[in-house]
Amino acid sequence: MEKTRLGFVPCHRYPYDEDWATGMRQRCLKALRGVGGVDVVTPSPALMHNGLVRDDAGAQAAIDLFAQRGVQGLLLGAMSYGDALAACTVAQALNVPALLFGTREGLPPAEGAPRSDAYGGMLAIAAGLQRRGIAYEFGGTFYPEDDAFAEAVDAFARGCAAVHALQGAHVGLLGATPERDEDAQPNPGALLQRWRVRVAPMDLAAALAQAQELAADDHRVVATVRSIMKEANCAACSDTALASMARLELTLQALCKDQDLAALAVSTASDVQTRHGIAFGSALSRTASDGLLICGSADIFGALSMLVLRAAAHKDGEPACVQLGMRHPDERNVVLVRATDGAPLSLAADAGAVVLREQAELAAQVGVEKAQGAYEFALKPGAVTLCRLAETGGQFKMWIAGGEVVSGEEGFRGVWGWVRLKDLERGYRTLAERGMPPRASLIYSDVADGLQSMCRFANIEAVRL
Repeated sequence: MEKTRLGFVPCHRYPYDEDWATGMRQRCLKALRGVGGVDVVTPSPALMHNGLVRDDAGAQAAIDLFAQRGVQGLLLGAMSYGDALAACTVAQALNVPALLFGTREGLPPAEGAPRSDAYGGMLAIAAGLQRRGIAYEFGGTFYPEDDAFAEAVDAFARGCAAVHALQGAHVGLLGATPERDEDAQPNPGALLQRWRVRVAPMDLAAALAQAQELAADDHRVVATVRSIMKEANCAACSDTALASMARLELTLQALCKDQDLAALAVSTASDVQTRHGIAFGSALSRTASDGLLICGSADIFGALSMLVLRAAAHKDGEPACVQLGMRHPDERNVVLVRATDGAPLSLAADAGAVVLREQAELAAQVGVEKAQGAYEFALKPGAVTLCRLAETGGQFKMWIAGGEVVSGEEGFRGVWGWVRLKDLERGYRTLAERGMPPRASLIYSDVADGLQSMCRFANIEAVRL
């Protein structure tokens, strides 16, 4: 699991209770260190008095510390009334996502004077952030031991990781997006302007020629073929086809590494796959199992959706590109999803039942011999998150849904699974009315709240199903 580094700004203001604020800082730190996937950085008592940010000098010291440690987000916490100017100065200087929260103070002391007035201080910080045009998320007011506090920080951290992955990403486009797949066609200018995402067009013909140059007896090809045969029933595939699958897999791996790509979208049009003599599913599935983010259909938005999903999951698990299909004939809120270009083999319900054979749709066009290379298996049961980034006229939106893959007895071709959503009818209506495509990326992790947090800071309209 990869951790997200967050800077904790414990805000205090004189003359509020110093001991209370110090104790609250310690309680918050203890709770934050118990949140998985989070690496907390905060000013120490050696850096400033009691480790509390209360003035311009403290703000500058915190800025220097956080910049040096490369924090990806800020936790602005009111330990007492909190110095709003100091908190806002830190947020403005770092220019990273910020989560604002207040602490609860319990019963007042016998003399009746409030210890902290943290709620009022939190509102003052919020007003200062608004005046400066700084994007922030309000987490709530908590005792540090509240489960809700850890949940808010967890979702925020996942959102920060996704924003960090998206900004400045270098994404390859290998081949052209099919004319009839308009929802997959990218807008490189808008991506560059919004998040500095660089879409790099690449020569598909040259890549396929490079793959063909690898000899069948090359030790890398031989080793890859052996690995393919260990992971699936390959009885339906010829030795020639298996070697071609291995060549393509090695070429895609090298391309991602040499070009330092965050993700890659590859054309899987029928004529392209026919030119190489195989279906591309095996290569895309196995490279995904190795941690590379490769999407078929030359779908840049699919590749970016995979990128933010994996980041939000702290790189724990492999995402897959899927497409919404038929509704279950009997189950009200269950829909079929199919990974038409394959999926990581770790997602298979039964690893021993994975089959590698011809892709049905491609075989119908070019024959079985030239269509080998598609995995077939059912997706394993478990909680999942689905999302899809889309763009219209330079404006971005993302549909997000939490669901669960459930077991099914049907034997569909390819990679498939039944997904139960909370309210499928309402979800379909939302997708239709908002003009959202049926394509999605899927990961076995509950990161829907984290993706919504990312959307807030990445200026993406979040569409929750």
